[in-house]
Amino acid sequence: MKKNPLKKALAENRQTYGSWITIAHPLIPEILAQAGFEWLAVDMEHSSIGINDLLSIIISIEANNLVPLVRIGENSPNLIKRVMDSGAYGVIVPNVNSKQDAEAAVSAVRYPPAGTRGVGLYRAQKFGRKFDEYRQWLSEESVVVVQIEHIDAVRNIDEILAAPGIDAFMVGPYDLSGSLGKPGVFDDPELLRALEKVKAAGIRHNIPAGFHCVPSDPEEARKKQTEGFKLLAFSLDAVFLGDAACQAMSTLKGK
Repeated sequence: MKKNPLKKALAENRQTYGSWITIAHPLIPEILAQAGFEWLAVDMEHSSIGINDLLSIIISIEANNLVPLVRIGENSPNLIKRVMDSGAYGVIVPNVNSKQDAEAAVSAVRYPPAGTRGVGLYRAQKFGRKFDEYRQWLSEESVVVVQIEHIDAVRNIDEILAAPGIDAFMVGPYDLSGSLGKPGVFDDPELLRALEKVKAAGIRHNIPAGFHCVPSDPEEARKKQTEGFKLLAFSLDAVFLGDAACQAMSTLKGK
């Protein structure tokens, strides 16, 4: 079984760069791989990508020597099981607002006795031929990233990060600002205080902080890097495509 370099990077609190996939086509990872990303997250929460689209995208990510992660749509044991059986190296779990939510996510990834995941034979287990190797890989290499995207999660951040098996957390700035009644107001003092509280908790628990910087402007992403976010997601496929096309056409038309 392949090693998961992202697991090691997070354990060592090293800087990592990834991006988001929202377009359901296996050529997208092949195109993005040329940019030098280390991991790609397939978004099943805020896109039309479904379970039937997932397999070919994961295969493409892995074939291009990147780490395949999946941001699932909900903290569902059945969905996590199917995503991991398809060959994902880890999951990004939304709306983790309590220790119980965090424990449920970890448990859904792992087999008994460490977890509750049902045992099946599919791509991840090489269709049964490498089950023992996969079982070992799962305990040593799989990644669980929890999303902190509600003020309740901020209040419970120490309990969440104390849950065994959490490799990193990722701030969801849009939903977090929305939970404060100020969606998209990223300079609001209350939101900034919440972010500082979360980052401080990450340092206390030695859990790397992550952030999805949606704009395709690298300077915006660099700001988050300097703020200490190690699991840094830089923009997404549709934004890269749209921004490049708009900028090129604006230049072409002399605007």
